[in-house]
Amino acid sequence: MAQSNIKVAVQKFGNFLSSMVMPNIGAFIAWGLITALFIPTGFFPNESLAKLVDPMVKYLLPLLIGYTGGKLVHDQRGGVVGAIATMGVIVGSDIPMFLGAMIMGPLGGYIIKKFDRFIEGKVKTGFEMLINNFSAGILGGILAILAFLGVSPAVDGFTGALVVGVDWMVAHGLLPLTSILIEPAKILFLNNAINHGILSPIGAEQIRTNGQSILLLLETNPGPGLGILLAYCFFGKGTAKQSAPGAAIIHFIGGIHEIYFPYVLMRPLLIIAAILGGMSGVFTFVLLGGGLQAVASPGSILAILAATPGNAGSYVANISGVLVAAVVSFIVGSLILKTGKQTEDLDEAARKMQEMKGKKSSVAGSFTKQQGEVPASVQKIVFACDAGMGSSAMGASLLRKKVKQADLNISVTNTAISNIPSDAQIVITQEELTPRAQNKVPDAYHISVDNFLSSPEYDKLIDQLKNDHTTSKAEEEKRVSAENNTDSNDGLLKEENVFLNQHFSSKEEAIRFAGSVLVKGGYVEENYVEAMIERDNMTSTYMGNDVAIPHGTEEAKKNVLRSGFTVIQVPEGVDFDGEKVRLIFGIAGKDGTHLEILSGIAITCSDMDNIEKMVHAKSAKELMAIIQSN
Repeated sequence: MAQSNIKVAVQKFGNFLSSMVMPNIGAFIAWGLITALFIPTGFFPNESLAKLVDPMVKYLLPLLIGYTGGKLVHDQRGGVVGAIATMGVIVGSDIPMFLGAMIMGPLGGYIIKKFDRFIEGKVKTGFEMLINNFSAGILGGILAILAFLGVSPAVDGFTGALVVGVDWMVAHGLLPLTSILIEPAKILFLNNAINHGILSPIGAEQIRTNGQSILLLLETNPGPGLGILLAYCFFGKGTAKQSAPGAAIIHFIGGIHEIYFPYVLMRPLLIIAAILGGMSGVFTFVLLGGGLQAVASPGSILAILAATPGNAGSYVANISGVLVAAVVSFIVGSLILKTGKQTEDLDEAARKMQEMKGKKSSVAGSFTKQQGEVPASVQKIVFACDAGMGSSAMGASLLRKKVKQADLNISVTNTAISNIPSDAQIVITQEELTPRAQNKVPDAYHISVDNFLSSPEYDKLIDQLKNDHTTSKAEEEKRVSAENNTDSNDGLLKEENVFLNQHFSSKEEAIRFAGSVLVKGGYVEENYVEAMIERDNMTSTYMGNDVAIPHGTEEAKKNVLRSGFTVIQVPEGVDFDGEKVRLIFGIAGKDGTHLEILSGIAITCSDMDNIEKMVHAKSAKELMAIIQSN
């Protein structure tokens, strides 16, 4: 358990560093293009335009990182104070302060966030703007001074030690050994922490002095991943073999290295292929004098070529390093795939990858099994989730409304995945749960969504159903009768269970708070709270539109005493696996008595205007009125 917690903490740290850099990649590319074009060794040397290079790398890029880091912690005010604090490390050093910005930006956001919480409710009306402006200015100024005097020299010393270490490794031909750390780190999603936190700052300094840096090729080289994917193209099996060619294009041309990680996770020995491929590529770069004169992000062959110095020798060196890495990883990967027993489950590997990443993967949908067209004469659509009491009920309510508006008499129900009926024709689930649903009813047409409240898949499906459908009056009447026979929901949403202006440091803290409210209200037994945590760990209870609906697992239904809700307003938001949640609806559902009010909540929350109104509601009665008006 301790090792797992350490791994999660490290991954979250790496993801946080990545979140500071990735929104600003456009600025890195702009700097890289200007550098590649106009410095003395560039494609079109221009002394005047080359003056842009140093100010951009010294001031613009660190300030953007510092502002973004502060904003991640405390929105706009955090960003402003983070940028002010970052200026201290910039002025205090002669090297690009990317690492210093990653320290001072979040620190500035954290300090102003703590100050705002300390004075919350203590500022007299009319003095808010005065206090806000002066507090940001004073605290930002103090942090800038501290950064100038203390943090900047410390980062200078640390970076200097790294530069000496890198120079020593290059002099002794040991730089290829860095692949032993970098390639596994990529699979663990620590690549951005290594690349942008360590390699890029040193590389930027080397570019200023030498015109290029080999360090910028260590992590971005697409060769090792390309070789592994090509090995799957020839020697893989099933879905892995079929999907590998497309993944290779996305990886090599698009620069999305993340897409090959599940293929390695299916056969962990393939990490050896990645390491040997990486080492071979770095050795080639060193041997032929390869290097980049700008950061290549993402790690696409196109980005690498664009950042390559404008001479034939550099192109030969960089292209050769990529090709050698691809050939070596292909040969080793092929041997591993041919000699070992293959039990390949790409969907499971993709799910494991997302668990390791700690948030939703941008390429997870690429591994979903492809299907044909929507079946003809649809009579039954089923929304499914783990427990069948929360997310699926909300999604079914929204689609049912759209079906009714389209005058389609098609049954739309919700259930737990384990209870999906065998005659279900269309099954809709969250992306992470689709493989389980496919195993339960393989003959059904499956739709994956990542936003139950406003998925474009709903309207797309309705348009398809309008073209060909048959009525199912008996099932529709049965469903309507069941809904009309549910117990009255009066009293399910009570004023004392509505909480405004809450603050949480993590989603677990928020879920436990919601669970404790349900326990105190007599809706559930105490162990239901742990089941809520377990349910969210299985697949996020984030529904889209800044809304989360934490609830228990299917097994925990026995711990529900009676149906009940709690509504929690979090104006600043709390992170749910990379998504900002500002409204939390804690749910306990028993015997379907909660479905009617949950349907109303779903319809209300499908409109972002209603979300904003609820987030800014000043009283529990006002928030409840917004829900009940729909």
